[in-house]
Amino acid sequence: MEMRRDWRFRRALLLTAAVACLPVVAAHAADPVRIESLSGKAAEPLRFDADVRAAVFVFVSVDCPVSNRYAPEVRMLHDTFRAQGVQFTLVYPNPAEEAPAIRDHLKEYSYPLDALRDPRHAFVKHAGISITPEAAVYTPDGRLVYRGRIDDRYVNLGVERPVPTRRDLAESLTDVLAGKPVREPRTQAVGCYVADFAR
Repeated sequence: MEMRRDWRFRRALLLTAAVACLPVVAAHAADPVRIESLSGKAAEPLRFDADVRAAVFVFVSVDCPVSNRYAPEVRMLHDTFRAQGVQFTLVYPNPAEEAPAIRDHLKEYSYPLDALRDPRHAFVKHAGISITPEAAVYTPDGRLVYRGRIDDRYVNLGVERPVPTRRDLAESLTDVLAGKPVREPRTQAVGCYVADFAR
């Protein structure tokens, strides 16, 4: 009898703890990520139009050589996938890169993409980004389904293949558009550390 009461007490305690945690989890999931447009207005990158099937955010920097080397590949991916409902956005996490420098960068590298600033690293932290260039792919319901390199051209800093053997970002988008789980949802990007921008 004593054991039965003890078991009921423990179960009630666990259920109470679980219910108490629910509002916290729900509130955290509903919190919008807020960053900045180039005009300085607040932007919520994870709010999508109804026709968006996937959203790609490529975190870049004006002065990162590896990031700049990927500009043609990012443009090609944008041109390939946008007609299939994929939205592409560049995100600049370096607080020192102001809007005029970013606009010049977009022009210099012929980027046809929208661009946002993340000087306080709100989106960087949400997506778990650590490198530029690094990509994050979200589904319309706000799920992060891929984070990592654009492809495997860079083995390490200063070590580059003539051509990539894996096109990770393209493969992840193909999987998402086909309604399949992304085959490799996390890969290691090579480039400039975002943490260095805050110093």
